[in-house]
Amino acid sequence: MKIITSGAAYLDIDAYACCIAYAELLNLQGIPARAVSSTQPNASVSRTVLAWGNGLSDYTPKTNDQFILVDVSDYHHFDPIVMLDQVVEVIDHHPGYEHYWSEKLGSAADIRPIGAAATQVFQRWQAAGLLPQISEQSAALLATAILDNTLNFTGQMTTAADIEAYAELAPLGKLHVSWPQTYFLECQASIEADLAAALAADLKWMKPESNLPHVFAQMTVWDADALLQKHLSTINGWMAGQGEDWLLNVIGIRDGKSALLAQSSVSQDKLNNLLPLDWQAGIAILKPSMLRKELLRIDLDRTNKPGSHKVPCGTKMS
Repeated sequence: MKIITSGAAYLDIDAYACCIAYAELLNLQGIPARAVSSTQPNASVSRTVLAWGNGLSDYTPKTNDQFILVDVSDYHHFDPIVMLDQVVEVIDHHPGYEHYWSEKLGSAADIRPIGAAATQVFQRWQAAGLLPQISEQSAALLATAILDNTLNFTGQMTTAADIEAYAELAPLGKLHVSWPQTYFLECQASIEADLAAALAADLKWMKPESNLPHVFAQMTVWDADALLQKHLSTINGWMAGQGEDWLLNVIGIRDGKSALLAQSSVSQDKLNNLLPLDWQAGIAILKPSMLRKELLRIDLDRTNKPGSHKVPCGTKMS
């Protein structure tokens, strides 16, 4: 059995969509596969998306199962069900572990700069000649993941392949032209309903050698200004509870900008070394918006780290 899974901390729309759609493709090809996760979807898997039906399985991996990782390549953050020496394929667009997986898996490691991992999964459907057979749910999931990860095609990592994939998937998923605004408004409503849970569900702890703030959270909403006007004090208080050195990236789709929140001079100085920023009352505005993985790429390029990390095979990572 091929187990399609992702990260341990949270399951965002890209990981969620890729797990479900890639498992469907493999099963169509006669390869037994299950989409499995030990964690719950975060706010990017909106109310309407959940209503399309949960394609995740409660299957418990067996000793001889193999693992395919989507939307993650940092083995420190794999779902805890994963056995590293039984990983046979990695599909990801986050930087840092390309060399490790290229040495381990060769061409079965597809890690490259692209807007969404969902686009990479779409390309597998396309290459297999099975796109006409994709389910409405999987098409809609992949299209929505592309919307989210490209920031409605305004993100700096958006490629022509992402735009092409959405154009083909949206009709197959029966998505209306108004779906992008509807989707991001739903995500914002979910975030505002439980800010603490939303922050915790998209938070990463940077490694000590990173030049980014130690605690890095991110959220994508339709109207960043409206969110911050209502909830800035609550957000700052919760983030401060995670430690002094923190950063929150609030991405506003409507205005195509990122509001970076960092209260301490330590955090602000780290970011000032990577980007020209103007801090006003703990907030700096980036326009166009920038994703966390893009800031991570800037950091990696600046420090010229190859990312060729190794761990003993067979070690279970969480």
